[in-house]
Amino acid sequence: MRRPLSMILVVAAVLAVLAPQATAEPRGPDLTWGKCPPSLIGIDDPRLLCATLPVPLDYRDPKGRTIDIQVSKLETAKPDKRRGVLLHNAGGPGGPSLHLPAAYAGFYPQEVLDQYDLVSFDPRGVGYSAPVTCGRTPQAIPSDRYFPFPTADGSIARNVEFALELARDCVRHSGDLMPFITTANTARDMDRLRIALGEKKISYNSGSYGSYLGAVYATLFADKTDRFVMGANVDPNRVWHKQWALWDHGFELRFADVATWLAERNATYGLGATPDAVRAKYFELVAKLDAKPVTHPQAGPINGNLFRFIVFALSYHTVQFPQQAQWWVFADGGTPPSAAATAVPEVPADNPRASQLAVLCGDGGFPRDIQHYQREVNVHRKLFPLLNGMGTNIWPCAFTPGSAEPPVKVTGKGPANILLVQTLRDHVTPYIGALGMRHALGQRSKMVTVNTGNHGAYDRSTPSCATRAADQFLATGVLPARDMFCEPDAVPPTATDKVNPLLLNW
Repeated sequence: MRRPLSMILVVAAVLAVLAPQATAEPRGPDLTWGKCPPSLIGIDDPRLLCATLPVPLDYRDPKGRTIDIQVSKLETAKPDKRRGVLLHNAGGPGGPSLHLPAAYAGFYPQEVLDQYDLVSFDPRGVGYSAPVTCGRTPQAIPSDRYFPFPTADGSIARNVEFALELARDCVRHSGDLMPFITTANTARDMDRLRIALGEKKISYNSGSYGSYLGAVYATLFADKTDRFVMGANVDPNRVWHKQWALWDHGFELRFADVATWLAERNATYGLGATPDAVRAKYFELVAKLDAKPVTHPQAGPINGNLFRFIVFALSYHTVQFPQQAQWWVFADGGTPPSAAATAVPEVPADNPRASQLAVLCGDGGFPRDIQHYQREVNVHRKLFPLLNGMGTNIWPCAFTPGSAEPPVKVTGKGPANILLVQTLRDHVTPYIGALGMRHALGQRSKMVTVNTGNHGAYDRSTPSCATRAADQFLATGVLPARDMFCEPDAVPPTATDKVNPLLLNW
């Protein structure tokens, strides 16, 4: 039976009005831009603007309690060339990120700066965004306990005690927030920011923990991704205990770079004329400091495990090697190096550690069986003695209530618009984990690997095929045709070279 065309059109119009608009996007809150709070990363820019974005604490209850997220933007000076927004995260987790646009403004090439407003935010629980605390002073979370180094004989008993007590303090002081300080919720906050900015899509550049955050966002909101660059990549299927376990082997590979550098400068530092001699010196100093710690004027007593941590932390980038060498010399009876620290009154002093724990514990992946950790430590300290099994040891997350939801399963469903950049001997996010990220993202991504050991390949101080590929991708949207591997450029760093600020975020 045929109906008049006019009747069909009327019915169609009525149905269109009555049908639910599945693709309609909620209108975001109006952002009131103004002056930014003091920088937590030591870098600022008078052009940077900040605003407050309210978001649900629990996205399963979107009309319930909200928290305030501090967001920032640095607008392009070329609005006629503007493509959109380029979002950043400082890694960590727990890295303050609000002022990152000020840092990247001096890092990006002009063709990238022209096309994007640089945008960032302190992730939930971090810095100025509903900061969590465990109610401790930084001195009450010493690095050689927070990073769970076993005792010299391999016992983890004191690590278990410290982890249990710290977990109790964190839950006591921030237990109402911690279950919701997850990577998935931070990714949802990112999308709320996208909506508030009035953008259909966002571009992204981050590394380390930020690679996982980017992968989670790209999974949850695949159609909202424009151009994503992710460096120093973690394996999304190892979050988090299995990812940390990679440190033990990863540091063995990175230490070869450190030992070679020190051996080449034996005339200056006197720590060994060969890499093998430097390695032997490392264990000699660890044993010496375990027997009798030396006291630093600012940092206090330096024992063997704290020395291990210092060497680990100051191996992130070759620019840190001279500073690291000074600690070796001090441990061997020399002059103490400087160890300055800063604090901002508006943020709890323990927030960097507390927020990191909130994310780690919120994401999950930590066994509850204490003996599991002792067994793994027993194996790793023999196979990878430099860290004595620290990477696989217990964290407070073994004792916290756990996450409010299961972790997001990162997949390769979505557009091919993700560039991974990686170094071969990164000990913080080792290469094997980056291969896990590459596998998880599948055809969505291409990976560029550089034969260095720095934590992060998007690094202007060490130019390579990775920095060029990332710049080209952000500027043009063109990914490499295939995965690539290259040596760093044969150009010595100069005083004008800039180290990516997220590379030194620990």
